[in-house]
Amino acid sequence: MLFTRETDYAIRFFRALQDGKQHSVSEITKKEFVPQQFAYKILRKLSKAGFVDVTRGAKGGCRLNVDLDEVSLYEVISVVEQKGTFVACLDPNFDCPYRESNGECQMHNNLGVIEDKLVGDLRNISLKDMLQGNIAG
Repeated sequence: MLFTRETDYAIRFFRALQDGKQHSVSEITKKEFVPQQFAYKILRKLSKAGFVDVTRGAKGGCRLNVDLDEVSLYEVISVVEQKGTFVACLDPNFDCPYRESNGECQMHNNLGVIEDKLVGDLRNISLKDMLQGNIAG
């Protein structure tokens, strides 16, 4: 569960679309400084998740399909990144040689606690709050 450039660019798409109007991908990439090679890949993911509607053709573009108050930062990261854990050892399918030979791993346990806190925080941050700077420090 890392916040990569792709997630950053996806959030920029939401910023460009928050006015509720239809915008061309070209317009968004220029306004938000999103490299073209990322734009369609990200847009495909956001569309598949139902966050945006895409219209193809000469008068095509994309439009926001959700209330930004109702979508959490965690949801966006989950859709874009499609990775389930903060670190590999927290993945239930990961075979950890250390835990296999020692049984207990305090580092693994602590990383699990950190990930739970991080996920909880990300679930409580709406895209609207993210875009409007309403996140208390």
